[in-house]
Amino acid sequence: MTIRAVVFDFGGVLFDWNPHHLYRKLIADDRERQWFLDTICTQAWNTEQDAGRSLAEGTRILVEQHPHHEALIRAYYARWHEMLRGPLAEGVTILKALHQANMPLFGLTNWSAETFPYARANYPFLQYFRDIVVSGELQLIKPDAAIYHASLNQIRAHLPDIQPAEVVFIDDVAGNIDAAVALGWQGIHHVSAEHTAACLRELGVGF
Repeated sequence: MTIRAVVFDFGGVLFDWNPHHLYRKLIADDRERQWFLDTICTQAWNTEQDAGRSLAEGTRILVEQHPHHEALIRAYYARWHEMLRGPLAEGVTILKALHQANMPLFGLTNWSAETFPYARANYPFLQYFRDIVVSGELQLIKPDAAIYHASLNQIRAHLPDIQPAEVVFIDDVAGNIDAAVALGWQGIHHVSAEHTAACLRELGVGF
């Protein structure tokens, strides 16, 4: 079946986002910094904000739980943009090539509704996407099936008769790909730009 739309995850595929980019400036010791990010400002906690909880509420809850770490906790969102080092050039190269080949492009990202406007304002390549599903805006989160249904509905606003098997999803988290494949989508686990490009070509996507 012909691929008629490509859906991109953002972090780890198109964006170099990592809390360590900020916290290396705040916690010099590698082991202490890793402990803080594994124990206090965890990915699971951040995901709650990506799923729609406000940054203020998420911060308030964590400060109440760990008052001795208040300054470091508050830095997470106060200086969030310092975690976003910039675009991943090789991933963006694939995106641009697909755009130039007139492939319909869509985004599906776990991202807070409050921080995503910064990306829109600062990264012009996001204009290549016909539409973007942002988890925090919908209060849905990958890998829940509901967010994939929302994405497919968004795609069908542009390509009304498209079928799940005609959509390929690129994500650096294997579980997110598994969820898409379970719904009938094609999936590429992004481990490198070279691998992703090769998989796209195996699916018949020319660019």
